Amino acid sequence: MAGALSHIKVLDLSRILAGPWAGQLLADFGAEVIKVERPSCGDDTRSWGPPFLKDEEGHSADAAYFHAANRGKQSIAIDITTAEGQALIKRLAAEVDVVIENYKVGGLKKYGLDYDSLKSVNPALVYCSITGFGQDGPYAERAGYDFMIQAMGGLMSVTGEADGQPMKVGVALVDVMTGLYACNAIQAALLHRRETGVGQYIDMALLDVQVATLANQAMNYLAGGQPPARLGNAHPNIVPYEAFPTADGHIILAVGNDAQFAKFCALAGAPELATNPAFETNSLRVENRADLTPLVAELMTHESSDWWLEHLSAQGVPCGPINTLDKVFADPQVQYRKLRVDLPHAVVGSVPSVANPVKFSHTPIEYNNAPPMLGEHTDAVLTGLGLSEEDIAQLKARKVVG
Repeated sequence: MAGALSHIKVLDLSRILAGPWAGQLLADFGAEVIKVERPSCGDDTRSWGPPFLKDEEGHSADAAYFHAANRGKQSIAIDITTAEGQALIKRLAAEVDVVIENYKVGGLKKYGLDYDSLKSVNPALVYCSITGFGQDGPYAERAGYDFMIQAMGGLMSVTGEADGQPMKVGVALVDVMTGLYACNAIQAALLHRRETGVGQYIDMALLDVQVATLANQAMNYLAGGQPPARLGNAHPNIVPYEAFPTADGHIILAVGNDAQFAKFCALAGAPELATNPAFETNSLRVENRADLTPLVAELMTHESSDWWLEHLSAQGVPCGPINTLDKVFADPQVQYRKLRVDLPHAVVGSVPSVANPVKFSHTPIEYNNAPPMLGEHTDAVLTGLGLSEEDIAQLKARKVVG
């Protein structure tokens, strides 16, 4: 069955994570995605290891990092610094629906591969640029990386223990969220083009996305006028809602309303807490957090983690274990939802991958192609442009393609 975007063709000029993540999502949804890479070394993340994927003889292939964001794509190796390479990109751009790039502001203009240049050969093109700070403003010329954007955009100010140092999130979340926003924006632009026939330019900035995804924390500041503080695992607007020690470990207790709090108190053998005038409502519990949290923590130490998880779940009180990744992928719910998929690879044999979380009823995602080897599809893509075997051989000899 054809994917939801099987009629869409994408030229992915991006590297690292944010752009490739958007391209991988579009590929998952059925789009044909052609990834353009440097002939000598390809996407930077091919070498961002260990760990590396290995064949049966133990020889290293590409880094696991590269495999996280490039499933389902074709790879063509083109040197865009050459006039011939630029001409090839323009020929490809004339035939695609979408271009994704994450070069510095103006970085592709000197090669004639910016939006205005490619729009002249494809007026209906949807062109998405991803940068650290956007195409304009006082920081536009700066390079931007996920870690520094987590800091500049406020995420680190609300992450970590109250008396500890500011802490980044354990994955490059700004890059991932920017990829998600970019994918949404591209699909919106394609829907608009379907109605009007008009393509457009999309300006995506990591800093913009980080600020936008501060969500309730941003609104807490805008409404209250006080910058939120770091609370460790606690929630700024809900109590009790954090990690608590048990008799043999820790679990997450995530009480979301007053009824759930009353159920927890009854189960913990302290029903009087639910009727205590200081704790009767969530607003009061937030206000009196310092008094309530130690009481809850002491109650939680009376039973084991497994006991709490079983009995809290039976009572409908949200809770959960704190899993390491081996336990995540061994979890029966994760396995039932098939969040690990294994893809065939020409060198490694089989490559593990994390499935797309979207479940379509009519156009289910098909996992047929592992992330490509560097330049794996160069010949096929160029043949599709009408180049002969001799033409391609000459381009390879001049190191225009690889």
